[in-house]
Amino acid sequence: MAKYRAHLPQISGDEIFLTDGGLETFLIFQENIDLPYFAAFDLMKNDVGRDMLRAYYRPFAEMAVDTGLGYVLESPTWRASPDWGARLGYSDRATVAMNHEAIALMQELRRDFETPSTPMVISGCVGPRGDGYVADNAMTAEQAEHYHAPQIHAFRRADADMVTAVTMNYANEAIGIARAAAKADMPVVISFTVETDGRLPTGQTLKDAISTVDLATGSAPTYYMINCAHPTHFDDIFDGDATWIQRIQGLRANASTMSHAELDNATELDDGDPRDLGERYAELRRKQPQLTVMGGCCGTDHRHVREICLACMAVA
Repeated sequence: MAKYRAHLPQISGDEIFLTDGGLETFLIFQENIDLPYFAAFDLMKNDVGRDMLRAYYRPFAEMAVDTGLGYVLESPTWRASPDWGARLGYSDRATVAMNHEAIALMQELRRDFETPSTPMVISGCVGPRGDGYVADNAMTAEQAEHYHAPQIHAFRRADADMVTAVTMNYANEAIGIARAAAKADMPVVISFTVETDGRLPTGQTLKDAISTVDLATGSAPTYYMINCAHPTHFDDIFDGDATWIQRIQGLRANASTMSHAELDNATELDDGDPRDLGERYAELRRKQPQLTVMGGCCGTDHRHVREICLACMAVA
């Protein structure tokens, strides 16, 4: 049975909840692991791969316990949807099974590390059907709902607490995911990515994207996040107190200030400045105390999340 699905602890106050960093970039650039299509879920196919994933998540869980903060265990399933699974030779049924396996691994980590002062919420991670940086092969909301429903239902059956759709780059896909999650009675979080100008890759403003999704779904998302962009790309968005800004409660920023196009062409990891990144998070939290879920995206690892953790705890 899902432990926190009926009452997500990260939305009940202003306490910080950590999450992990840039899983895929860490595995590829720092662990030298071959990861076709950035599909970390493929590591679940054998004991060696599962051990690699355990080793990746462990420092973040230990950090949460050491600091007495909550933790969102985000499953390594960003690419575990039908199209991406098929590219790796998985049938639809086998891809669904890998989602179950991934949630089981998150449950194992929760059993090992959770304490009364460190609640650990298990989130099933959903990624875009297309490229994370480009809104290519855009779907209607109905098509997106149909495409993503099997993965979301797999998370429900595996007893995940919630669903988080990350690197969303256009509104219709986010609408479809939110509708599929609502029909599955799963709390859902939508995390949009933005370009260096703070707009989605489609050119839509973040304000319009959030408003569009809320209007189309009856405000189904529990909250929103921003991921896969550096704070310098979106920090001015938080200069205000509009209702739509209050809907953003989490950040998973990139270590690098480079654009998506530059990152796509990069052959070396740009891990930026962990301390500077932490200070930027803290400044955003000073402006917007509702920002409670804190982690990283491309180029980040436990060093960045620790700096984020310490800086934001000082603000709190």
